[in-house]
Amino acid sequence: MKCRVLQTWLLQLALSILPSPAPGEDWTRFRGPNGSGVSKDTAFPVEFAKNNAIWRVPVRRGKSSPILTDHYIFLTGFKNDKLFTQCFDRETGKLVWERAEQRSRNQDVNLMNNPAAITPATDGKNVYVFFKDFGLISYDPVGNVRWRVPLGPFTNTMGVAASPIVAEDSIVLVVDQLGGSYIASFDQRNGEIRWKTAREESEGWATPLLYHTPGSATLILTASQGQYGAHRLADGKRMFSQPGLSPAMVASPVLGDDTIFAFGYGADSPNPFSDYLAQLDKNHDGQISPDEYQNIPGDAEHMQTAVLTAAGKYVGNGDGIVTKEKFDVWWRHAGGRTGLLAVRLDRDPGASPEKSVRPRELWRYNKGFVGVIPSPLLYDGVLYFVKNGGILTALDPATGHVLKAGRVKGALGGYSASPVAADGKVFLVSEDGKVVVLKAGRDWDVLAVNDLGEGSYATPALSEGRIYMRTEEALYCFGSSRNH
Repeated sequence: MKCRVLQTWLLQLALSILPSPAPGEDWTRFRGPNGSGVSKDTAFPVEFAKNNAIWRVPVRRGKSSPILTDHYIFLTGFKNDKLFTQCFDRETGKLVWERAEQRSRNQDVNLMNNPAAITPATDGKNVYVFFKDFGLISYDPVGNVRWRVPLGPFTNTMGVAASPIVAEDSIVLVVDQLGGSYIASFDQRNGEIRWKTAREESEGWATPLLYHTPGSATLILTASQGQYGAHRLADGKRMFSQPGLSPAMVASPVLGDDTIFAFGYGADSPNPFSDYLAQLDKNHDGQISPDEYQNIPGDAEHMQTAVLTAAGKYVGNGDGIVTKEKFDVWWRHAGGRTGLLAVRLDRDPGASPEKSVRPRELWRYNKGFVGVIPSPLLYDGVLYFVKNGGILTALDPATGHVLKAGRVKGALGGYSASPVAADGKVFLVSEDGKVVVLKAGRDWDVLAVNDLGEGSYATPALSEGRIYMRTEEALYCFGSSRNH
């Protein structure tokens, strides 16, 4: 015990001696500055491999993405009924501290959304983590618990997944679920709820953005089932809604030049219940039981299992058995078109504060996004998105016209990590651990494919010429020496 106290005191002393974080934006939340996935730094590497990393350190299981302070990296992980927050040194990769919290429940979720899939956030000093099987927790730089706020349980077929964000002196969390959706603001100092606003959206998984223009209130922009939304940061009041989004919004939105972009998918094909019966109803009783729809042949991404689980568990009596009546109800809930929607945020300085920002549909790209997890990327006047199979598309953000589309040779697998960009380069990470470096532009081109040989689902963090990347086995740092 004395040794632990001495170590904590020494770390606190070291923190008091270290210089304060440099001004400017760093990678403090999911996808960095305001969720853009873009760093303004330069000198990022093109070619790299496991054997020339600046450092590599083992990590616990999890899919959350790394976030950064000036001196530390934060991740979450899990093992059995324990939920872990880990702090690593940016220079050496050394594990500085690790803290565990007991899981308060174990809810059924999509297999891709494991207990440590949600990315934490930091104010540059303290860290804020959200576990769907516990709630919100804040730790100080040396690993002391500042506060805990138990939340849930939640009713979301795939499990809630939106990451918390830091907004001025608050922590904002969006919880969109089958019943009782809300957005809430928590005081950074003590975790107390400042406001909590009910939302009409049902299930959603996207992490929100902040929007501020001179002379107007800061807004929290959301993309969820069927619509964009905006809430005032000061009090949570709903400022506007803009319909047109798809029912399932998994990827997070991006913002640029007063335009917000997001895509999703829906059940836009005919009701397939008769097809499911023919394939899965082994005892021919006219319904599908849980033992019949688990491990469906050819359902590698578990999409069919997820649909049937949702219909069986969240409709009617919740006994897990899927009847035609239950399936019809669920299909109406999940039905809708698939596509990407660009919405312009027009400003009217002469209008009242409630109407100073008016959303307007700019264009729509009606193509398939079923099962697409990575968020879009807006970088240097080009809007990118990547689909499974290594299909990369670049659009003109002003019109939605396709600039270039093609497969990324050498990295044709599945994709969960969102693309990020800096220094004239775009970085893609496939689920089998291939890191593609592209020359950014309207006519993008592959510069290198770096194979790490380890599965990866987390979005990399970019800062000061270094790439911080999480795989299923380790946390890596690639690049050059930092300037201090």
